[in-house]
Amino acid sequence: MSFLQVSGLAKRYGRSAVFEEVGFTIEKGEFVCIVGHSGCGKTTILNILAGLDSASDGTVVMDNREVAGPSLDRGVVFQGHALMPWLSVMSNIAFAVKSRWPEWNRIQVQVHCQKFIDLVGLTGAEHKKPSQLSGGMKQRVGIARAFAIKPKMLLLDEPFGALDALTRGVIQDELLKICAATKQTVFMITHDVDEAILLADRIMLMSAGPDARIAEIVDNTLDKPRDRHTMHHDKQFYRLRNHLVDFLVNRARPLISPDITGKIVNLEPLRRQHEA
Repeated sequence: MSFLQVSGLAKRYGRSAVFEEVGFTIEKGEFVCIVGHSGCGKTTILNILAGLDSASDGTVVMDNREVAGPSLDRGVVFQGHALMPWLSVMSNIAFAVKSRWPEWNRIQVQVHCQKFIDLVGLTGAEHKKPSQLSGGMKQRVGIARAFAIKPKMLLLDEPFGALDALTRGVIQDELLKICAATKQTVFMITHDVDEAILLADRIMLMSAGPDARIAEIVDNTLDKPRDRHTMHHDKQFYRLRNHLVDFLVNRARPLISPDITGKIVNLEPLRRQHEA
C-alpha cells in the first residue's frame, strides 16, 4: 500500500464541481508537484490533504489512516509566511515544536529549533522579528518551522511564488538539500514548470476547471541530484519541459478562456510563441 492514497476526490459548491474523480498515490520519500491553471482546485486538494478542508466525495489515507482533520503529521507551508509578528524566529519555530513535544523543557526545544534554523541558513537571525527579515528569510522560517515538527508529509502551496528569482533559486536549492537529507515526503503546488522539473520526482498535470481532473502524471527522468545551473544541458530537460508547456498551453484549457478575475484571455499568442 502506498504511503498516501487519494481516491475519488471531488469538491462541489452546489451543482458546480471544482474537480471530480481525483485519484493518485504518493510513495514515502517521494517529491510530487502538481501543476495547472488557476481555478482547477490545486489549493483545495492540498487543503484536503492537510485536513483543513473537507471533500464532497472521496477519501485520503496517509500511512494507513484516513485524514479527517489537521494533524502535526502534516506540515504546511503557504505562499504567505504566516509567522506571528510579535515572536522572534526562534519563538515562531518553538511554538510549533512545543505543540509537537509538550513534555520537552526549554533547553530541548531551543536545541531542536536551532538545528533547523541552521539547516535553512538563518544562523544569527534567531532573535529577529519577522519585520526585520526579508521575504526570502521569512519563507525560510516557515520551512524550518514545518520541518521542525518532523511531519510525515510536507505540503507546500506555492511557497516561493512571491519571491524574486534569485531568492527563489537559493531557497529551492536549500529545499533540495533538506529533502535529500531527511527523505521527506512532499506534495507541492507550483505554476513554475522549471521549478517542478528541478524538484519533483513526478509531476501531476490538472485540466482546467470546472470539473477539473488529473489529466496526466509525468515521471521526471532527469538524474538526481539535479543542479539548476546544469540541468538545461541535459537533452531530457527540453523534452520534458516542452511536454509540460504543451499541456498547459494546448491541452489543459480552451484557446479562449476566463482567467481567475473573469477577464477573457486569448491564449493563441502564447501558443504561437510556444510553437515557434
